[in-house]
Amino acid sequence: MAEKEQQPGYNSAAPYNYGRADEEAQTKELKRQKRKKLILYIAAFAVFQTIVIVIFSLTVMKVKTPKFRVRTASFETFSVTASSFDMRMNARLGVKNTNFGPYKFDDSTITFYYRASSELGSDFNSGILPLSSTSRLTGKVELMLVMKKKKATNMNCTMEVNIATQQLQNLKCK
Repeated sequence: MAEKEQQPGYNSAAPYNYGRADEEAQTKELKRQKRKKLILYIAAFAVFQTIVIVIFSLTVMKVKTPKFRVRTASFETFSVTASSFDMRMNARLGVKNTNFGPYKFDDSTITFYYRASSELGSDFNSGILPLSSTSRLTGKVELMLVMKKKKATNMNCTMEVNIATQQLQNLKCK
């Protein structure tokens, strides 16, 4: 052993181990690559979640305007004279809500108008009384128990009352 200590270039205190330094460099490189992969996976997940949220908000969370219509009507009183008419109508209304949540609306007033084609007498002779109705319904749509959006819908319907049968016909709503 004394011979080894005396050889030139040999230092017993600090032996050179090139294999160990090489292993440490490879370990650091592997850790760096794993970190890169982890960051890449996190970024891909964030992009995927963003796409899902955008699609969800544009489709499901999009608040649509409900539809408000006159469905049917019956008449309690119905009297027609040569120059006037008097009727009491029970109208069945419908609110169609296509949203993913309830539509809670306030009270509203519906107005029915006589739509004169020429003269009241000529309408009576034809047996058809043209009417129209208008109204505005305001309320809130609640989505997923979280979001509340104000939405208002308008009703604009035209209809004809058959005087002979006292029935509603040709009901069209926009």
